[in-house]
Amino acid sequence: MEGMFEAVKKAALEKFPRKSNREIRYGTAGFRTRAEYLDHVLYRMGVLAVLRSRIKKATIGAMITASHNPEEDNGIKLIDPAGEMLEVTWETHATYLANVEDEDITSAIKSIVTKENVPMDVSASVYVAMDTRGSSRRLSEALQCGVQAAGGLCTDFGLLTTPQLHYMVRCTNSNGLYGVATEEGYFQKLSTAFCKLRQQMGQKGDSAYKLTLKLDGANGVGAQKARQLSPYISDYLSIDICNDGSTGKLNHQCGADFVKVNQRPPDGMSLQCDSRCASFDGDADRIVYFYTDQDGKFHLLDGDKIATLVAGYLQELMTRSGLSLNLGLVQTAYANGSSTEYITKTLKVPVACAATGVKHLHHRALEFDIGVYFEANGHGTVIFSDNASGQIQKAATDSSLSAKQQEGAAQLCTVMDLINQTVGDAISDMLLVEVILATYGWEASNWDSAYTDLPNRQLKVKVEDRTVITTADAERTAVTPKGLQQAVDNLVAKYNHGRSFVRPSGTEDVVRVYAEADTQVNADKLADEVGLAVYSMAGGIGDPPNAS
Repeated sequence: MEGMFEAVKKAALEKFPRKSNREIRYGTAGFRTRAEYLDHVLYRMGVLAVLRSRIKKATIGAMITASHNPEEDNGIKLIDPAGEMLEVTWETHATYLANVEDEDITSAIKSIVTKENVPMDVSASVYVAMDTRGSSRRLSEALQCGVQAAGGLCTDFGLLTTPQLHYMVRCTNSNGLYGVATEEGYFQKLSTAFCKLRQQMGQKGDSAYKLTLKLDGANGVGAQKARQLSPYISDYLSIDICNDGSTGKLNHQCGADFVKVNQRPPDGMSLQCDSRCASFDGDADRIVYFYTDQDGKFHLLDGDKIATLVAGYLQELMTRSGLSLNLGLVQTAYANGSSTEYITKTLKVPVACAATGVKHLHHRALEFDIGVYFEANGHGTVIFSDNASGQIQKAATDSSLSAKQQEGAAQLCTVMDLINQTVGDAISDMLLVEVILATYGWEASNWDSAYTDLPNRQLKVKVEDRTVITTADAERTAVTPKGLQQAVDNLVAKYNHGRSFVRPSGTEDVVRVYAEADTQVNADKLADEVGLAVYSMAGGIGDPPNAS
């Protein structure tokens, strides 16, 4: 074992020394910063992945990506055995190991081994994949060196979307029960389920649904994978891909985050009236839809709209099958108030609110038999409990049920295969949305008409120290500094349908402000006024928000 420690330290000193004293922290998004600061981090995460694999006695994933960040950035996310995000306690180990001085790396590794009681004689397996960034190959090699130095076996999948690697890890650790751990296995599972659902529903004579989807690939790996998927589903969906990476820059003026934040179509995409369009983000774990109407007005169908569409569809299938399962929808404080009202009052589906970050939503969704979770940014999926999966599969072949009930249960079975339950997956979510729209005979405008979002605005306030803001109630209430929440409440009370909250950023010294109201003018005013309160009460720096 001492030989392994020496090999790890030798490579760290000679090949991957820590070149900067910049501290980097592992969060919901893993590590994420400028690529030139990451070589030593990736090497060390290769070592940590081996330790994690040994203690779990399972394959661990390592995805090299910075998602929707600019191309100059990069990062890494570690993936636990069931395809879920890294356990929170190990995020602390990751931050610790990434930041220790080179000469202390051996003692840092030993301390993790001792604290977690890692069995060093157990074999270790790490799956690695990357996105299309220019720095990804170099960083992948650094990670693989770490895996090898620590005595692990590394399998390099090359270019994958983040959700594809989550899928591979789960497939391997379930001994194939979840699927085949190859790209072909991924495409076959999703496309077979998609085509089967489309065949079952037949063709609606009065359907407004069109078979063509215009897709903004964010000039990232998702564009490549959507092109690979296309032949599998061409009988039921034609994907017209733009921003495919052949000319443009990753995430530059395109992608799901750009479309969501700027409320406008991406560059590189020509829109026709009522054309159904979608955008992936850089690593294809987010998707948003959009269209322009006859007046040229842009309409966004974000994660809230996707969540309500999916929850309503699943509820219909449950009703048809006669199953009594606990269906729930998990949102964050960023969910538009209109969506929450529509879910609770029209769909009558229970809603839970979780703190921002996919790991928080995923955890809350596990409390339901069928948990639907989406952030407004378009990252989300559906989780079926073991109890729900068992009941659904049993009902699909239960001859004591009516043909209609068996058919509903069978469709739910197929939907489970269509959904990547490990993590938000833009490709899987796209296929699910397309099935639902085709089932209802809807175009994007029909979907959009279910409810109207309240006008809203987000802004950032620069502060000296973001930690002076602490929150409770899933980030909807500011606990400190004292008096801030009362100030927010007083401002909100001035506006019809007013709502606002503040929360510290997880990555930079800013406080994020969200506001919504009955008109865009009022939403803008409320956001500015709350921003000014934050600036004055939480140590704002630079120019204050422009509250009139």
